[in-house]
Amino acid sequence: MSSRERILGRVRRALADVTPDDEAVPRTYLTKHGERSVEQTVELLAENLADYRAIVHRCTEDELPSLIARLLTDRKAGSVLVPPGLTESWLAEADVTRVADRADSTPHELDRVDSVVTACAVAIAETGTIVLDGGPDQGRRRISLVPDHHICVVRVPGQVVSSVPQALARLSPTRPLTWISGPSATSDIELDRVEGVHGPRTLEVVLLG
Repeated sequence: MSSRERILGRVRRALADVTPDDEAVPRTYLTKHGERSVEQTVELLAENLADYRAIVHRCTEDELPSLIARLLTDRKAGSVLVPPGLTESWLAEADVTRVADRADSTPHELDRVDSVVTACAVAIAETGTIVLDGGPDQGRRRISLVPDHHICVVRVPGQVVSSVPQALARLSPTRPLTWISGPSATSDIELDRVEGVHGPRTLEVVLLG
C-alpha cells in the first residue's frame, strides 16, 4: 500500500459516519471583518490592488473603450488575446490585432501575444484579489498566465465583495478558478523580488462603474 492510499484510507474512515447533510467542519467564523459601506469596500479593493503593485484605473462604461485603447497603446501592444464572450464594445477603439482564445493555441503562440483583456468573476477587497472562473468573458486559464500584460475589468460594485468567504459563496468549486493578487512575482531566490515569472509582469485593473 502506498502512502497516498494509506492517507486516503484514513480520510475515508474518518468520514464514514458523515452524511451529505452534515458539516464536517463547523463554519462559525466571521465572513468579513467590520462593517463597510459600498464605497469603502471599493476603496479598500483599490488600495490593496495598488499595494500588490497592480495599476488601478477607474472609468464609466462609456469611457472604457478609449481607456483600453490607451492602455494598449501605452504598452505598444500590437496584438491582444480576446475571450469569446468579451463585450465587443470594450475593444471598439483599439487598433490592434485580435487573437482568439483557441484550444489548440501553443504556449509559443500565446507568448507572442502582447496583451490580454478579460473580465472577472469576483474581486475581493480585503485581499486585493481578482478571481477568474473561465467564464466566456474570461477565457481559458492560460490566457491570463502567458501574455506579459493583463487588463482585467471589474464591474463596480456588483462584482466586489469584502472577504474571501463572501467570494467563495459566489464561486463554483467545479470551475477552473484563478486567484490573482497583483502581477506575477516570486522572491524565492535570495529574497530578490522578480516579476513576471508565473504570469503577467504587468496587471492593470479597471474598476468599471
